[in-house]
Formats: sequence, C-alpha cells, structure tokens
Amino acid sequence: MHVTHLSLADFRSYARAEVSLDPGVTAFVGPNGQGKTNLVEAIGYLATLGSHRVSSDAPLVRMGAERAVIRAAVVQGERQQLIELELNPGRANRARINRSSQVRPRDVLGIVRTVLFAPEDLALVKGDPGERRRFLDELITARTPRMAGVRSDYERVLKQRNTLLKSAAMARRHGGRGLDLSTLDIWDQHLARAGAELLAQRLDLISALRPLADKAYEQLAPGGGPVAFDYRGPAGIEGAHTREELYEALLAALAEARKQEIERGVTLVGPHRDDLLLRLGQLPAKGYASHGESWSYALALRLASYELLRSEGNEPVLVLDDVFAELDARRRERLAELVAHGEQVLVTAAVDDDVPEVLTGARYAVSGGQVERV
Repeated sequence: MHVTHLSLADFRSYARAEVSLDPGVTAFVGPNGQGKTNLVEAIGYLATLGSHRVSSDAPLVRMGAERAVIRAAVVQGERQQLIELELNPGRANRARINRSSQVRPRDVLGIVRTVLFAPEDLALVKGDPGERRRFLDELITARTPRMAGVRSDYERVLKQRNTLLKSAAMARRHGGRGLDLSTLDIWDQHLARAGAELLAQRLDLISALRPLADKAYEQLAPGGGPVAFDYRGPAGIEGAHTREELYEALLAALAEARKQEIERGVTLVGPHRDDLLLRLGQLPAKGYASHGESWSYALALRLASYELLRSEGNEPVLVLDDVFAELDARRRERLAELVAHGEQVLVTAAVDDDVPEVLTGARYAVSGGQVERV
C-alpha cells in the first residue's frame, strides 16, 4: 500500500499543497518551521483520525480558515481509492471515499495504514500510561478498523458513568442522601462489555508484539536486551482467557471499587486506567533505561508494529519525522538499514546530511509554504 498523491487545503501552514508521491523513499528537507512535519502529519491523520503532535483538531486548521481538507490517492495492489477528510473544529468532521456521498470519518480507517517514528516517541518509554494506551489502541485500530467503534462506545459509556458518579459524589458532600444509583449496575455491564472487547484486543496485540520487539531491539542495540512487557489491568484479568471471562473480571473489579468510586466521583477501573509495563533486562525501562536505551526501546516498539502490520498483508507507510537528528550515528545507520526497503518510506529532515545514504529516493525541498521536487 502506498500514497500516490497528497492534497491539502488550509491544513496547518498550507493554504494549498499538491504533492505527488512514489513508492520507495521520499525525503522532505528544509529548515525547521517550514512545514515538513505538516505533510506527514496529514497522512498520519488519515490513518488514525488524530495527530501525533496535538490532541485536538483546532491547531490543524490554518489560522483564519474555518476548515481544513486532507485528500489522498491510495494504491493497494490493483485497487485505487481516493479518500478525503474535512476537519471542522467544534463541529462534526466529514469524510468521502472515491468522491461518493459522505461516510463516517471512521469508515476511512484501514485504507491508509502508517507506522510513524517521531521525537515524541520517547514518551512511549518515559511518559505516562496514556501514551502507551494510545500506542496500543491506535495499533489495534490499524489491525482491526471496527475497533474504532468499540473504542467510541467505551468512551461514551465511560463519560455517562462518570457523570452519574460525579453527581452522586456531589450530593453526598452536600449532606444529601445521594442520587438513585440503581442504573449504575446497567452502566457497569455496558462498560465491562466494551472494556472486555478492548482488553481482549490489547492482550492479543501484546502477545504478537513481544517477540517482534525483542528482535527489533537486538537489531538496534545488539546485546542490550532482552526487552519484555506485561499488561497491568484490573485484578482478575490474569487468569481470563476469553472475552466472557474478561467481562466477568471487569464486573467484579467494578463492584469492588464501587464505594471508592462513589466517594471520588470517577470510574477507577477499566482499560482507560491500565498500563503497558516495559522492562529492559530485569528492570523497568521507565526510570532505569538510559536516554539511548529508551530511544532504542521506543524504536523497537515502532519496528515491531511495522513488522506485525506487514505480516498481516497490508504493508504500512513508514514515516520517519525528524528522527535521525535525534539518534547517534550507530542507531541512525541501523534504523535506516532496517527500513530502507519498505514499500513507501517518508522522511523529514532539516538538512540533507540528516538523511542516511542508504535511504536513496525522491527529494523535496520545503520552504516558505512551498514543496518542490529537486
């Protein structure tokens, strides 16, 4: 799978941009702040419906514009598709596939798949649990696009349940008897049902990633591992092997936490509170791994993601956003060698020297809002 053309309107710094892309390596080179990352960010948005740089859509719309449009032509085997997303901050986004009538934005998921390496990846190792949950869930959705609906259902139920708990907590603090919490059992069941599906997908993904990540780390930093990771979730899921068992374990954990949840007014149990515990050798990676080891670990997770998606029959676009400037010479060359033969590899760099020689291919100069092939 590869993108053959990218078109932007009022996206980030671009009033308009038209970029033709080939298979193989394409490098966008130019000084910082000129819009290189904006190009690959747009492709990443088509794959995930989100940005790796910001948490909302508002910053993605050019200042003074009401909306932004991302459009891309995509080829997978003999099949060609045109996908379009219209970003409307404060209102519903809109999507089209092959210029047809509008579809839901999440219906475009799975057409473009990306694995993105960026300086922000260091947070996978050093950051808070939310960074690792996001990593897992975006990869789950890339593998199984229908999971976008499950994630949306979970977030909707979680919001409703938190509203009920917050109201109950406020009533208790003001000396009242509290609200009628009879509906909480129903919300528990809904939360546990969607949560069990998400948990099952996360646990399956982790099992698939473990050997791939360990192999990738050994390739990047020979003799420096092994790496391993475990899932930390509600008590009782360790012995659960089916979705029904996970559902029952979540229900039991919610029941045990109910008193504390009512006191605090928030849901304390569920996939939104879980973590991926990363280990390097016998020690936790967070807090113990050096800066270089943390980088190698983060890169290993991304390389494992790439290998997993490729093994499942639809090779993703590899995006390396200003990564090589962050790496020492050894890691730079090893990473470049590992990704050089991808079906489509997009690289951003401030200067040509930051692009390893093995990554030969098309070059674009990016400056002052202009993208020109050189």
